[in-house]
Amino acid sequence: APYKADPNFSYHISSFTNEPLMAELIDNADIVYHLAAAVGVQLIVKSPVRTIETNVKGTEIVLANAVKKGKPVFVASTSEVYGKSPHLPFREDGNLVLGATTKGRWAYACSKAIDEFLALAYFNERRLPTVVGRMFNTVGPRQTGRYGMVLPRFAQQAIRGEPITVFGSGEQTRCFCHVDDTVRALVLLMRNEASYGQVFNVGGGREVAIKSLAELVKKTANSSSEIVLIPYEEAYAAGFEDMLRRVPDTTKVHRHIGWKPQHNLERIVADVVAEARAKGVNPG
Repeated sequence: APYKADPNFSYHISSFTNEPLMAELIDNADIVYHLAAAVGVQLIVKSPVRTIETNVKGTEIVLANAVKKGKPVFVASTSEVYGKSPHLPFREDGNLVLGATTKGRWAYACSKAIDEFLALAYFNERRLPTVVGRMFNTVGPRQTGRYGMVLPRFAQQAIRGEPITVFGSGEQTRCFCHVDDTVRALVLLMRNEASYGQVFNVGGGREVAIKSLAELVKKTANSSSEIVLIPYEEAYAAGFEDMLRRVPDTTKVHRHIGWKPQHNLERIVADVVAEARAKGVNPG
């Protein structure tokens, strides 16, 4: 990474559940951006205990140490918390409609909702400056497809000439946001004290069906790959539930900090495909 040579940059391989290390790092920080979490649908379905414990315990450790020194904290949440809400686009003050606890798919959304409650409770009860950001499919260079992230997985399959595997009908829609745009929003939110104690959607404005995304990746990579639909039952488990649409209302974040995403979907896909090639993903 280009920042490793910077004397103001320090890099630690550990976990945010490592409380002694978190205490030290938070003590030396001016602002805390808490982005760590157990993520990815495949990981959530296979390891719900790890998902819940990592997300909730880790966030509690971060907030408990930040409040000791009054360090402002950004807590990354997710569009997943909106669940099956029919009210689109999703607004920050809208209801969260999650599935049954017998469906492990909702473990991640529940754990991140608890993170939000914790962050807002620390603001209201202990006056810790906190901001919650609900991310809508942040993507871009260096994202891994290891835990099922759709865009890097599509890019790797397309470059290799492998079947591009779309889970479900492919009609489910998402709004993707380039990581550069997301980072810009996070920095601006933490510079604006009027943001403290509030929740903000951070996401792109273009809704795209996942099958259409696969077609765009295939075209961008100049690939001959076949696009194949895989039933959810084969990809995950019997009874898997998905969010059919996930569209943010970003009026609030624009009103507070003037933020709008600058990267369109074509640019996002081009960046991901180019980065995959640069990392050595080669045709099969």
